[in-house]
Order: sequence, then C-alpha cells, then structure tokens
Amino acid sequence: MSTTTITVSGTEPYDVLVGRGILDRLPELIGPNAQKVLIVHPPTLGARAAALRESLVGDYEVLLAEIPDAEAGKRVEVAAFCWQVMGQADFTRTDAVVGFGGGSVTDVAGFVAATWLRGIRLIQLPTTLLGMVDAAIGGKTGINTAEGKNLVGAFYAPAGVIVDLDTLTGLSQMEILAGFGEVVKYGFIAEPEILDIIERDVDVATDSQSEEFRRMVELSIRIKARVVGEDFREAGLREILNYGHTLGHAVEYAERFQWRHGAAVAIGMVYAAELGRLTGRLSDEVVDRHRSILTSLQLPIGYPAGRWSTLLSVMKRDKKARGSMLRFIVLDDVAKPTTLTGPDESLLFAAYQEIGI
Repeated sequence: MSTTTITVSGTEPYDVLVGRGILDRLPELIGPNAQKVLIVHPPTLGARAAALRESLVGDYEVLLAEIPDAEAGKRVEVAAFCWQVMGQADFTRTDAVVGFGGGSVTDVAGFVAATWLRGIRLIQLPTTLLGMVDAAIGGKTGINTAEGKNLVGAFYAPAGVIVDLDTLTGLSQMEILAGFGEVVKYGFIAEPEILDIIERDVDVATDSQSEEFRRMVELSIRIKARVVGEDFREAGLREILNYGHTLGHAVEYAERFQWRHGAAVAIGMVYAAELGRLTGRLSDEVVDRHRSILTSLQLPIGYPAGRWSTLLSVMKRDKKARGSMLRFIVLDDVAKPTTLTGPDESLLFAAYQEIGI
C-alpha cells in the first residue's frame, strides 16, 4: 500500500506519514543519534507497545511507560511518573519519546518530551481517529488541572508523525464516530468535500477500511498541516481550529472529563452555528446541515438546558479568552470561519437555549 507524506511547514518542519502497516518507519524518525527511547502508551495498547519495543530493541534501549487512558492520564502526576522513568534511565538530550495512543496520550507524551531537558526528540504514533487528525499534529501538548482542560502545556513540534490506519483495527465503532467530531469540524471550516462524503454514504465514510475514510483523514491532516504551518503558536489563523471547542471544552469539564472529546465538540459546533445564525452571519440551511450530519454520525447536538451558568464560568477561564473577553470561532458560511469577540452574554444565553434539551 502507498504512503502519503504530508509536510507541516514552519520554523521546524516535519512530515506526517499516512498509510497502512507503516509502523516499521519509526526508526527513520527516531534517527541514528538516539540511544534510549521511551514509549508512552495506555493500558489497552500494552501488547502492541511491547511488540513495538521488540521491533526497536537492538538499535535502542527501549523503555515503556504505561499511563492511564483518556483524560485520566493528562495529570501532572502522570507526567512526573514519566520524568522519573527517564531520570532513572539517564535520558539525555539526544534521546527520544514516542507517544503511542490516542489524543490524550500524545498530549502527555508531547508535554513530557517538551519539558525533559527543555526538549528532546518526539515522535507521535496516534492510534485513534481523533489523535490522527488532530491531537498528534500541530505541536500542542498539555495536561489538565482542577480548573480546566489543557491549561498547562507547551507548543512543541514533533520530529514526525506516523498515521498507520491499521492501528484503528479493533476500535469500537463508537470510538471511531467520536473522532468524527474533529473531522466534521474540518469540513465546516475549510473543506466541504468532507461533508459531501459523509452525506453521500455515512456507513462507507465511517468504515476505517474504506478509501473514502482515508481520503477524509488525509484532507483533515492537510488542513491542520497548512494552518499550523502558518501559525504555530495560535497567534491568528490557527484559532479557526477551535471551532466548537470553546463550549466543547466547557462541556468536558462539566462532565468531569468523562465525555469523549468529539462528542463535546459536536455540541460546541451546533452552539457556534446557532451563535452565527443569531448574529445574522449564518443561514438556517448551514445550521441545519450541522445538525443532520452530526446526528447521522450518532453524535450529540444538545445539552441540558439548566447547565448554562456552569458552562459560562468555565468558558471565561478558557485559554482562548483575552482577559475577560470571550472569543468564539463562528462561520459566515461553509469554509468561511471568522472570530466573534466579546459577544453580549444575553446573546450567548439565547444561543444556548437553541441547543438546550
């Protein structure tokens, strides 16, 4: 099978390799200078991580760091555990960290690599759809605190990313569908072809073995690569990637991080669409398209009406805010994102009433 190479440009360019059965490309990205490699992985990938380790032994000293899956792993105590493993093994600045797992694992592995000796080589091997199209690409790393999601972190570019679609084998369909929250986001902010593929046949689109699925993954990665290549530190253009995330992150916090990220972002996108409609930017047709596409993917489009005060307080702490001023990415139309700065709270509440259940 062919491998697609997508380059993320910028001051520290790197390649994202997309294909099937391509984990054997990992030594190319680790490089010849490393002596030690730390593979950070969740419990569910213990056997695969051990096999990956065996494939590297002989060329490197390879250690495994098993961390909790999902948001439970994104804690400072988990990062400290990884630092301890590296310290006891005498990791130097020429050694490497590999993030092998979903988006939460790659976030933590990236943060560990960025902070150990102020930065060592990082390779990301995402094994979920969310990780492949979003978390593992772009150099955002981070952990959560009691006050919110991703409030502590660093921008740190990996040496490379391997998107091996075969690693999705064995994932539940619910896990695949959750990752589509981010895929749909790319469709609405930049690439209508993604929306067309889903609307044409949702079953084919969500089959990880189909060419349509691979096409959407590659389109999503190309969008993210272009955006982060132009704006690595989220000073401007990169903010469009936060479509649906301001309310989405608040929902995740309110649910004590028990919800899948894609499900929360789905609600956030419908909310942002309603904001766009109420400000006269977005047509009824495009708002309805949000609802129909996300519903076809079995993703939620509403949230309990009585939770507004909690969500608003969390959004005010959002890292995208500027002082006390909230900022939302909204649409003027499909593939026409813009920023809504400092909207009146009555408008925010009115939009929330449109998604309240």
